Amino acid sequence: MKPKHWLTPDWPVPASVHAVTTLRTGGVSVGAFDALNIALHVGDHAEFVITNRAIIKSMLGLPDEPIWLEQMHGNQVVDAATIGLQRQADASFTTKSGVVCAVMTADCLPVLVCMAGGDQVAAIHAGWRGLLSGVIGNTLSAMAGHDVLVWLGPAIGPDCFEVGDDVRDAFLHKAAGFTVAFTSKSKGKWLADIYQLARIELAALGINKIYGGDFCTVTDHERFYSYRRDQVTGRMVTLIWRD
Repeated sequence: MKPKHWLTPDWPVPASVHAVTTLRTGGVSVGAFDALNIALHVGDHAEFVITNRAIIKSMLGLPDEPIWLEQMHGNQVVDAATIGLQRQADASFTTKSGVVCAVMTADCLPVLVCMAGGDQVAAIHAGWRGLLSGVIGNTLSAMAGHDVLVWLGPAIGPDCFEVGDDVRDAFLHKAAGFTVAFTSKSKGKWLADIYQLARIELAALGINKIYGGDFCTVTDHERFYSYRRDQVTGRMVTLIWRD
């Protein structure tokens, strides 16, 4: 049996909706980028990245090339079907069949969104800066509908994400409810639970059908890239599309 180089979300979306997160295995990149790196901006050889992207398209049977974003750790959202060349954004959505939304991560949180009817889907790159600045809310505002399902993909786990007072204070300034997502580690240092931060934000937006959120990219070296762990490393991609 051939090894599987991707994860499939466990969430009750219609059969017409497809979603995956790639693992770091199964590609041609070498060294720090071993093996299925899909990012051109991290120092890997471009020909390896292009080959890896072709491998992913083939092994997943993608209907088209993913819409690759130039991620900025912000809150910009774009329509993947009409994006053109202006790709500086941290989330994309689509109502069109065959359009593949994509976000790259290596510790930041990939968030997938699907309207219950399967007619709209979105992929969000949610690092702490994006969460703080409202990238999830902006994405939901760009989509139509209220019956929303969300999947939280592989990200840095709550035992590994150390932040300073500045990050905690910024979230508490936004809403006191974020307090529960931070655990004191030492003077001026906190462990942040990025999954909990996302769940609190989603709850504030009225979203309660939330799945996933039990990974750690830092400790699971065999499956995931981690910037926090390795600094120089590749990126996974989280994809969603509809028939």
